[in-house]
Amino acid sequence: MARVVRFVEPGLVSVVDYEDPPMEPAQVRIETLYSGISAGTELTAYRGSNPYTSKRWDEATRMFIPGEASLGYPIDGWGYEEVGRVAEVGAEAQDIQVGDVVYGTWGHQSTITPPWQWAADRVLTPDADPRIGLFSRIAAIALNGVLDADIHVGENVAVFGQGVPGLIAGQLARLNGGTVIAVDAIPQRLELASRLGAHHIVDITSANAGEAIKALTDGRGADVSIEFTGSYRALHEAIRSTAYNSRVVACGFFQGEGAGLFLGEEFHHNRIEVVCSQISGVNPRLDHRWNLERLERTVMQLAAEDKVELVPLITQVFPVERAAEAFELLATSPEEAVQVVLDFSGDGRS
Repeated sequence: MARVVRFVEPGLVSVVDYEDPPMEPAQVRIETLYSGISAGTELTAYRGSNPYTSKRWDEATRMFIPGEASLGYPIDGWGYEEVGRVAEVGAEAQDIQVGDVVYGTWGHQSTITPPWQWAADRVLTPDADPRIGLFSRIAAIALNGVLDADIHVGENVAVFGQGVPGLIAGQLARLNGGTVIAVDAIPQRLELASRLGAHHIVDITSANAGEAIKALTDGRGADVSIEFTGSYRALHEAIRSTAYNSRVVACGFFQGEGAGLFLGEEFHHNRIEVVCSQISGVNPRLDHRWNLERLERTVMQLAAEDKVELVPLITQVFPVERAAEAFELLATSPEEAVQVVLDFSGDGRS
């Protein structure tokens, strides 16, 4: 019997059984190895603060409107950081075989039966560590933010928030020729950022980010800042830290009203451009060449070639039966974790 993680109600997680659907000839069956928990977007559903759980998303107008919520509890299979191994191949499947390791997004559940074409497009190279596959979407989010930032060689790039996407974005910004300034309040994350190549770190518990970044850049400020925390106060500090007539890329999933954001101050006086980066689309100047699939393939290739390090971001691995503990850890003690992983394989690898 397969298993899926269920949000019974806000703050309450269980693991329930389900039956696999029959497999069609043009499908393959993938058994999940590992599934990562997003400490940002995913926790909004765990906590009940996601707007989909209180409002209705109208696809035609692309607006949240009052009415019956688009997403109601219980919620099964939330999650978008998965990697698995092909266990069965349909008679009509091509270019894929049993044993291939496939990355993708299918939620915290034991299995998926996608079309063979979908799976064949997402096979990891045989010598790659399977665990890099669980980062395909979250790393694509980081890369999307870097593309929106439009980094040039020699520029100073401030990355606010050294969780998973921020740590990946810092590495990608460095590959782009940027000088990376990592900003966070958690010493362990700043240490990891430094190990992964950040040129400077700013601990906001002992320094003001804006003043520190101006000091590191001869008073000019960051050429571009990328914000991953989803905190309005952090967004305001990113705006303060950025050079005149320059850009802040907002990648975080902000919740509630914008307390702590003072748009009449540096935003107004320094002509700061604030750009939203969200994975449903790419920079409009690039959308004739880039899409989600290319973003994911790119980061998987970079990781397989050891140009971007992903496995060091994994801090805790829980068997799927202990999913409730994993979510509670991220919700109550975020300083103790970076990437938390649910193990469906039973091998206990960390």
